[in-house]
Amino acid sequence: MSISSLGVGSGLALDDLVRQLISAERQPKENRLDAREKAVNAEISALGKIKSKISDFQNVIEELRSGSNLNSREPSITNPSEDDDVLSADASKSALRGSYDIVVKQLASGSRITTDTAAFSSSSDTLISSGTGSLTFSVGSDSFTINVDSTTTLTDLRELINDSENNFGVTANIIETGTGDGPRLVILSDKEGAGNDLVINNDTGNAELDRLSTTGGAGSISAANIQAARNAIAEVDGIEVQSASNEFENTIQNVSFTANELSPTNSSGVQEATNLTIGFNKKGVEEDINNFIDNYNALIDEIEKLTSYGATDEDEDGALAGDSLLRGLRQSMATIVGEEVAGSEVSSLFELGIELNKDGRLEIGTNDFGLGSGKTRLNDALEDNFDDISSLFNDESNGIAVRLDDLIEQYSSSSGLISLRERSARDEKDSVETAREALELRMASFEQTVRAKYVNLDKTIAQLSQTGSALFAALV
Repeated sequence: MSISSLGVGSGLALDDLVRQLISAERQPKENRLDAREKAVNAEISALGKIKSKISDFQNVIEELRSGSNLNSREPSITNPSEDDDVLSADASKSALRGSYDIVVKQLASGSRITTDTAAFSSSSDTLISSGTGSLTFSVGSDSFTINVDSTTTLTDLRELINDSENNFGVTANIIETGTGDGPRLVILSDKEGAGNDLVINNDTGNAELDRLSTTGGAGSISAANIQAARNAIAEVDGIEVQSASNEFENTIQNVSFTANELSPTNSSGVQEATNLTIGFNKKGVEEDINNFIDNYNALIDEIEKLTSYGATDEDEDGALAGDSLLRGLRQSMATIVGEEVAGSEVSSLFELGIELNKDGRLEIGTNDFGLGSGKTRLNDALEDNFDDISSLFNDESNGIAVRLDDLIEQYSSSSGLISLRERSARDEKDSVETAREALELRMASFEQTVRAKYVNLDKTIAQLSQTGSALFAALV
């Protein structure tokens, strides 16, 4: 007889029995694979977290290693009032500390040339009545030429000047006076500094163009309407200084300051000074130090969280419990921050007020030790040994930031220890997936074998049952 479903012939629950046998064969192996996959995923996640913390810490120590704040000087500007913006300033790391009173007497400017009164009656007046001509505008070796003819108006000239492709910084505009003075063409040059005077030359000698020339004959622009280019003038502690631009470079050694506006005058008509003080960038260094402490501790917190064992049986272990790689990183970091740096007046973090507490975290110390609290030591170092703080962190041989950066690089680089662990973990995850696929193939084969056996059993029982029924019927 034909059996379409396992157990139909025998009347036994053979299908359930087969499923139970398959489950019993599959479950232990699947549980082992699940456990392996869970552990690998936890390891990959943990390594990603530690890499993130390492990256944050590395950014901080690279900032310390570069010394952008550790070596910098901080200009402090005090204007006569909050409404004033007389100066802005920068100082190099070589600038000496000092205080200076600065008065801006004159701002640098380029030439300003204005056509004479009544030179034109309307901005639509043509420049010449017939023929052609040209005007050349020059400052030193820079120049450009404008060609005109009997149709070129004063307005056209303005546009030709402003739109010239060779224009080196000359602008023109027309002021409509609305009086008998007529329109006035104003021409400005951005070439600042004494000697950079704008010259307008009437190339063709057309007498009508002398109205627009600074070099022509009696009809040229009068001297009263020609303002020469000027230097900026300031007084530094009563000493007059000049600059071809509004930026004064190295007037004070290794300091540059920019004149933004004239110094204001008081009720007596005397210009008031702006105070410029060059000091150490204490605020920037304190921020760097606090960032260093915070990110060091954040990294240690993450390492401890991931590598610790649960305190009780109910507590879960960290994803990398007991991991020697991270324990080695923590120990190496603690060694570096605890050692002295030779050749610096500030030779250790302790002298900077930073201590390792009993939990292995950095902090600004509160104990005195007869040397003052950590805050006192930090303030003293910032005031008395500012430049030595830089050596403590970025000395090329022993600097703390240099050594930490080199250490971290061994772990964080693309070929570093953590990346190697990540690749190994991903390879392990791939092997789990391969093992799952192999398990599915084995279980399909196992199920086929088991079912074949029980199909035969089912048929045998069915046949025996049929034979028994026939014998019983014959005997009856």
